[in-house]
Order: sequence, then C-alpha cells, then structure tokens
Amino acid sequence: MAKSKKFYVVWVGNSPGVFDSWTACQLSIKGYPGAKYKSFKTRAAAEAAFSDDLNTHIDTNVKTKKVLDPAAQKAINWESLAVDAACSGNPGIMEYQGVDTKTGLQFFHQGPFNGGTNNVGEFLALVHALAYLQKKGNDSTPIYSDSRTAMAWVRKRKANTKLAKTPTTKILWELIARAEKWLRENHYKNEIIKWKTEEWGEIPADFGRK
Repeated sequence: MAKSKKFYVVWVGNSPGVFDSWTACQLSIKGYPGAKYKSFKTRAAAEAAFSDDLNTHIDTNVKTKKVLDPAAQKAINWESLAVDAACSGNPGIMEYQGVDTKTGLQFFHQGPFNGGTNNVGEFLALVHALAYLQKKGNDSTPIYSDSRTAMAWVRKRKANTKLAKTPTTKILWELIARAEKWLRENHYKNEIIKWKTEEWGEIPADFGRK
C-alpha cells in the first residue's frame, strides 16, 4: 500500500517554509542546530501551521510512545546509550544519532548525508557510539541498537554493504573506512544489546518518521 503524501513545515532552519517532500525538508534543516519542523497530512494544514506559532503545533505529530509494563521496564538497562538511523529512500538522505536511553538527551548527531542507506547509518552510529564512550573513558555503558545487520557488521569489523561508490557517496565511504579502521585498531568492553522493538516499542534514538 502506498504511503500517503505528507507536507513538511520548517519554522526554524536554513530556509523556513512549507515543503512537499521529506528530501526538500531535510535540505532545509541540514546542519542547522535546533531546527524545528513537523509533518502534516495536507498542504492547507501545513501552510496554516507555518503562519502560526510553532509552539502550538510542535508536538501535534509526535508518535505516542508505547507504555511499557513493569517487566519490560526492568528488562531495559536505562543507564545506557541508544543509537538509530533514518533514511529517506534506499539509497537516500540518511542521518544517525546517539541518545541517552533514559532521558533522550542527544549525545551526537551526524548528517544528513546524500546517497546513504539505513544499514550504513546504523553501522556508523554504533561505531560512533563506541568511539564516543571510549573517548569519555567509559567502557561499561552498554549500547542499544535495533539493527541486527549493523551489530553483525561491528562484530566482523566490516561493513558488508553494496552501496555504490559514486561522487555522491564518497563521504560515506570515507566514514565507513574510518569506522572499520577504528574497529580494527581498538578494543571495547561496552556491550552492544539488541533493542526489542516488538516488546519495548521504538528505540529511544528513533527519529519518529516511520
């Protein structure tokens, strides 16, 4: 079933306005700290929201978080870091981030990158998290990921991606090579744990764009 079209409002960004594609929206917010944006189902709703105070609308499209039962709450190690990636298209515009599992505080964010894939983003996010914790002298904090593929690539110290090597993806291949080199040259004790989406809902680092 085809996804319904969405319209995007950027209140705070490089070029605030109403956009009719996620790609255009991402280009408007790329590299802009604290960008404020949301999606709407119709252009009319988006244009009305753009003319309004952003605080009136900023939470209207936030997905409802799954309420965890006590058993699930106890199963999660909240003193941890969670990573995730988002990609519009495959390949498409990709970005990734790492957050505090308990509070959602963002520790790092990279992208958007053109021509990426979700698996590449998930892999880079995991290695970034490992390097981030090592730099902090923290070898005990676990890392949650919802990607079995990325976890396998990290274990093998090799990103088994079929991403085409083009001028557009040059930066991504440089980042992949750097990540693989880091894995070959460094040892880590931080446990990487599979986030159980079916039981716990979306991982805290999820970008909320599904």
